[in-house]
Amino acid sequence: MGSTLSFLHHDLVTPDGKITALTPVNESQALATVVIENISPSFLGFSIEKEKVFFNLKSTLAQLGVNAIGKEYDLSKSHRRGEITVELSALSSEGVLILSYLSPGAYIGKLFAADERRRVREPTYLSRMFGRTDREGRPLLSLGEKQGKSSWTLEQIEGRMVAFLPLEPGIQTYDERAVGFIPVLVESLKYPEIKTRELVHLAQNWKNEKRLASGGLLLVNTLPLHIRTVFGHVVDDLLPEGIKHTAASILQPDTTASGNIYELHGKSSEELLQIPLEFYTLDPYREHVFFSDRDQLQASIEDSKTLFAALETAPVPAHHKCATFVVKGEQLLKLTPNDWIQTESIQEDFPGFFHPTEQAEKVEKYMHAQPSYPYLEAIEKGVITSQGILFTRFFPSPIMKRMLLSEQVYGCLKGIYFDKPSRSHGEFFSHEDRSLLLDLAKFGISIFWLDQKSQEILRYVPKPGKDSGMFVPLSKVETFIAATIIGIYGSNLMEGSFEPLIRELLEGLQTMKGECNHPLLNENTPLALVTGGGLGMMNVGNRVAKELGILSCANILDFQSNDNQVVNEQEQNPHIEAKMTYRLDRLVERQAEFHLDFPIFLTGGIGTDFEYALEETRRKTGVKSPAPVLLIGEPNYWKEKISSRFRCNTDAGTILGSEWVSNCFFCIQNASQGLEVYEDFFSGKLPIGPKGPIYPDGFKILD
Repeated sequence: MGSTLSFLHHDLVTPDGKITALTPVNESQALATVVIENISPSFLGFSIEKEKVFFNLKSTLAQLGVNAIGKEYDLSKSHRRGEITVELSALSSEGVLILSYLSPGAYIGKLFAADERRRVREPTYLSRMFGRTDREGRPLLSLGEKQGKSSWTLEQIEGRMVAFLPLEPGIQTYDERAVGFIPVLVESLKYPEIKTRELVHLAQNWKNEKRLASGGLLLVNTLPLHIRTVFGHVVDDLLPEGIKHTAASILQPDTTASGNIYELHGKSSEELLQIPLEFYTLDPYREHVFFSDRDQLQASIEDSKTLFAALETAPVPAHHKCATFVVKGEQLLKLTPNDWIQTESIQEDFPGFFHPTEQAEKVEKYMHAQPSYPYLEAIEKGVITSQGILFTRFFPSPIMKRMLLSEQVYGCLKGIYFDKPSRSHGEFFSHEDRSLLLDLAKFGISIFWLDQKSQEILRYVPKPGKDSGMFVPLSKVETFIAATIIGIYGSNLMEGSFEPLIRELLEGLQTMKGECNHPLLNENTPLALVTGGGLGMMNVGNRVAKELGILSCANILDFQSNDNQVVNEQEQNPHIEAKMTYRLDRLVERQAEFHLDFPIFLTGGIGTDFEYALEETRRKTGVKSPAPVLLIGEPNYWKEKISSRFRCNTDAGTILGSEWVSNCFFCIQNASQGLEVYEDFFSGKLPIGPKGPIYPDGFKILD
């Protein structure tokens, strides 16, 4: 792992520390040595000024009249350990009794790092949380009511936001029952899993008295406070002169309705009316911040330079899998190799259907080895609560689908950005990858390919009404969704002399858009052109389309994966804007996903013959409504390719009732003929479909 997984821990507080040595001074005072272990390496107290780190006492002890002052702090980041000398003092008779029973082994408090950089200074940071809840329906920030704006006063004082919580009438005192349970309660402090604070309330009594500090302990109440998004801290400087809060002054972000009792001491003739709280933000992963609130992050992910620079921070070696989860713009701009989780996972052969137990175990093991797993697990468990984006060197393994599509994750994961589709197959997606792409899109998770070839951000966009999609430049997404698709099939070995004809044909269609009101051709419907992405005639098509402002697309197949190939279609042409990629074993699937509205055939070989047969079959089976297919070139060339097969099938009776398919194919020698076919089709005058004529050559030749 290249990361400390700091998001698993709060970075402003430590775990609770326990007493390792206790020296009584008198019945009201004692010196304790408190040791805290397993402190997160991300604890900010290791790096900020030591005077900003203070000991926070358990509220259980404070409510029973014990106060604490940290005297000496010895922190070791390398040992993840802290040792604090704490002066304990009793503020009441109950506090004296507690000190008499307290002994080593009791967990009595933790450290808090009051980092100035994390102090809340803007009112919007707090106000945007009012009325919002976490995924369990608990208020993110509220006083009293569960929804809506809290009834506190919020003021900006000396560069920080302070909330003044109004107090309820009266004070809290204890009856004789407290004496009986204090020994048990003090002993329970040695067991951190026991929640002792609830026990204290059993012995408390409300009294309708003025809230005056007369030298001892003063317990007052506010409405129940709910905090999920910040740490709260009582501001002693804003209390009436002579009054201070105990060392239990931190309200943690798991505070719910129990956060309503405050422990004060001192002496003042002024009645206490409110409690002043300042706030410190959580680490970004835990802030419950919505993606829509992150203006800087949203601006950054629209800048290709920023995203490609972020990818360059991924750790080496470049063939290792790595991932990081980003929740704010500043985090994205300051990524380092240590911010990524890096793994080297090797997929073993899975035993398959007949060994379900072993299969499940190996799949689970492989899933746990993925660099995205710790982030997704943290989201599922509610450790990561802020919405964000996943950066990953390789597109996530389809084995991660269960986690990616879990209710918690898809609500938190707002985008996936990757560098390469596959470690083993480079830029080519598997069938399972493309299924995952479609599923992620359905669940509202946006997918972005940071394409090194084009230096473009490409977004995965499903074609409406189809079970496939492409990666499209951000500026062309709406064009792709709405576009009528023209396709060019032809040889990768030669460009021929077709470029002027193709250019004139496409320009004619662009002109025709303004004169036509057909669903597939009108002034509001853009055009896109799709090829196989290779050289030769595909290169011609993509180049001309791009020059004319028509979206240039390609379905690109990986021919490198076959060592026995006799294929020259390895190099991709440089004019492709939008694309989808396929591995060789999905050749037929790739052809099925061309989804062309108007195919155009140029001179080609076996691949072109295969594509012709598919277009013919689409029309015969009704997968594609009858629409014209242009065959560009000399009639004799197309007769030699098509006519003998068509006549053979006709004579044998094997296409009985489907001979009409021949009226969908038109052999042209110039652009004017092609435009004439299109104009007749869009105006409804073209004889095409089951009721149209049958051409004995298998296609119609235009003079």
